[in-house]
Amino acid sequence: MFFLLNMGRGLTAAVLTSLFITTTYLYIKLSEKRLKQYAHLPQAKTSLLWGHLKLFDEYTKRGNHDRHPGSISPYAIIAEIHRDIGSPPFFMLDMRPINPPTIVIANYEVAEQLSKPSKGFPYSVHKAPTTVRMIPLVGSKAILFHQNESWKGVRKRFNPGFAPAHLMTLLPGILEKTVPFLNHLDERARIGEPFRLSDLTTNLTFDIIGTVAMDVDMEAQKGDASPQGEFVRQFKKLIRTYADDKLFLPWWLMPFTEIKRLRLSAFINKRLREIVDTKLKKLNSAPLTGRSRTILALALQDVEDITPEILEETLDQIKSFLLAGHDTTSILIDWAIYELSRTPHALKAVQEEVKTLFGSDAQDPRAICARLSSSGGAELIHQMTYISAVIRETLRLHPPAGSVRMTMPNSGSTCIVSTPQGEYCLDGTWMYINHTIIHRDRAVYGETAEEFRPERWLVGGGSKGTGDDESLFMASSGSFPPGAWRPFERGPRNCIGQELANIEARIAITILAHKYKFSKVGLGESDLDDKGQPVLDNMGQYKTKSELYSTFQISARPVDGMIMKVEVAPSSL
Repeated sequence: MFFLLNMGRGLTAAVLTSLFITTTYLYIKLSEKRLKQYAHLPQAKTSLLWGHLKLFDEYTKRGNHDRHPGSISPYAIIAEIHRDIGSPPFFMLDMRPINPPTIVIANYEVAEQLSKPSKGFPYSVHKAPTTVRMIPLVGSKAILFHQNESWKGVRKRFNPGFAPAHLMTLLPGILEKTVPFLNHLDERARIGEPFRLSDLTTNLTFDIIGTVAMDVDMEAQKGDASPQGEFVRQFKKLIRTYADDKLFLPWWLMPFTEIKRLRLSAFINKRLREIVDTKLKKLNSAPLTGRSRTILALALQDVEDITPEILEETLDQIKSFLLAGHDTTSILIDWAIYELSRTPHALKAVQEEVKTLFGSDAQDPRAICARLSSSGGAELIHQMTYISAVIRETLRLHPPAGSVRMTMPNSGSTCIVSTPQGEYCLDGTWMYINHTIIHRDRAVYGETAEEFRPERWLVGGGSKGTGDDESLFMASSGSFPPGAWRPFERGPRNCIGQELANIEARIAITILAHKYKFSKVGLGESDLDDKGQPVLDNMGQYKTKSELYSTFQISARPVDGMIMKVEVAPSSL
């Protein structure tokens, strides 16, 4: 008995000793990771156990009463953390184990160091594998996942399809898709009830990118009597599986969502392959002089042998274009309409420009479309100076996304950024170029950095433009640093479709300027006085009852889908 008792005590001591050693080891390792590894980088106070995950949750629950987890934009939370820690050029967020350590780039000069070519990174610092989680949506061979020479080859093959001169030849097809869009608006004006503007703009831009990419009617703007195309419906279902924070969550935290993604992806791949096979047969049988000028046709016209690998890659690029080509442009149109609806002096300036360009046709959207479809349409689009400033200012305040870069330790190329505080090696982290913070930098844009002021981009209107060839929406040159405006990112890996977005947005603003009057409902709704009239603030904008913000839905979309009422403007009756 005595022997057994001593043996039991010995086992207990051994277990306790082992537990103590294991706990001490884990504590030391966790301390090293959480408290020491990145202690030299600017950051908020961190937790040994949670890193910044708990802090992020605390910020989520702050602020206006309409904020709640899953609805408030992570962009706003990150911006608040940045402000509260003294607005450094960059700072670290420790979101492990959900994501790798993330460096938020909050200064355009640091961002430029990542996006410009360098000796170690000839095509800019590599894109981070954040988008790998989007493989079910865009495919594993999408241009998003290519690096260096591999990326260069894919980009070169698709560049002709997005060349400005070529896109202008597609104007008639683009404008044709605005007709059902206008019909839907007329119906909404007749009914007079609130609706989600983003539903209409998303369907419009989906139809346009389908035309530009493949010359296919995506049937996105069908009504109740004629249901929306099955491909579009399934594609949208797949996109919704990435809404809110699901884009950044690993699959093992949501296995059922991942299964749903794979099922929807299989349908989309099958249907898209059928579409492309049909188009390729027509392309091969058509005479050279009559061949299609779509992105698909241009991408394959010099390919002598269309192998299964090339076909698969082409399908993945088309899916990428369908996603990016409708998503970000519809967001731009939504926010532009909202900002104009609450900024009367800017709306009036747009209307005056449209009247100058189109004369008696200014109040008839269909007449405008006819003029733009004519031989002089491209010239008219290039003359939209103030409208271009509206687009530029909308993208400054409401950029659809950011850019995430990453370099691995001991990969042969080291990423070192320079700041006034010193040089820092950022290898092994996600480097998140935060457009929202950079675009609202008071050191660049002054005290009106938070305000919607298109005039800042015009000569004599406080303009400090860029003078940079990449500044597609510039009306004049000036002194804003080029890197301080980057909604399409900068450097070699900028957005291939930015000129298409520019054209679509100019057309949308032009045809809507005179005929329709939009009023926000719910979040962002105008505050009214005793007579029921909106109240102007000292910046010439209508005061609002509440904040309107964006949330993650792959891109930064208005949280409520931009709920609006629309009516036919009295001057158009």
